[in-house]
Parts: sequence; structure tokens; C-alpha cells
Amino acid sequence: MTVFGVDTGSRSLREADHLIHDLVARLPGPVVAGTHLIRGERPHIAVSLESDVESLPVDPEMSVVSVVFRAGPDGLAAAEAFAQHGVSGRAVVFPGSELTGAVRVGDLLAGSSIDRLHVVGGSEQPGADDFLDTRDHLRPEWQGGELVLAVTPAGAGRFAPFEVPNPTPCCADH
Repeated sequence: MTVFGVDTGSRSLREADHLIHDLVARLPGPVVAGTHLIRGERPHIAVSLESDVESLPVDPEMSVVSVVFRAGPDGLAAAEAFAQHGVSGRAVVFPGSELTGAVRVGDLLAGSSIDRLHVVGGSEQPGADDFLDTRDHLRPEWQGGELVLAVTPAGAGRFAPFEVPNPTPCCADH
């Protein structure tokens, strides 16, 4: 498997998610992909992909870095995304990312790359027979080598991902 860091200067998670899905559609076989926040003078989001291909079909504005492949303009943060893959960041495409609807927590953990759930703002830990309403949008984060999904309580024995699929932008109503 080859890891690629890709940067087009995405300004939002939604834009980076679209970039990932566009790139994944161009690649054969299984892919693991995620987003990485790039700090500095021009904060933005870069992405990383892991695939069994040795090069990527790139557009001119894409900066791409891997161990054996480099393309596009320098000065973007593709190398930083490459270095963060599997270490930190937010997973978008991974084994189990296609799960939809309500799934038992035990089935989620057994049938996906997600290692554990973290309840935000609560001390209750989900049991294997509890349910997760995926909202058709699973975005766990790599933390210390584990893929951790942040969830919130959503009723007795039910949880939901903390990240919602269509968040209201800050200051959208004023």
C-alpha cells in the first residue's frame, strides 16, 4: 500500500470530503482516506490516501507527495498530510465507512476499522448491544494509532456520531 498526501488548499471539511470522494472514484481497490487540518499563515485542510496504486491521477492544482511520487505545485502541505496519515486527522473513507442506518455497537466495532467510541459530554460508555444511529456519516479520528468515533447519547441505549453530516455554518443566521 502507498500513502499519498494531497493538497489543493481546501477551505472546509466539506470541500476536502468532496476531494477525497473524487479521488477515491478514480482509484481501483480499497482506499483509506482522511482529512488533516493545516495550521499556519493560511489554515486549510489537506487530505491523505492509502491505496495499492503507485501514482495518482492528479489535476494541475493538486500538490501530491508520497515516498515514490511527487506532482503539482510546491508550497502546499501535501507532505504534512502524508506524515499524519494514520496518526492524526479525520477518517472519511475506511473499512466500515459505508455503514448506514442504525447498527449495533458490537457489529460496528467488529465490522469496521473503528477501534472504539468516545462519548462526548457523558460518562456512559456504549455497550455491544447498544445502537449507533450512523446518520449515514461516520467520521472517526486517528488518536494514538486508534480510530476513535466521537458520539453523543441519543436516548436509552442509543448513540449518534458527534459530527453531523450537514452542520449549520457559524453565523449562518446573522
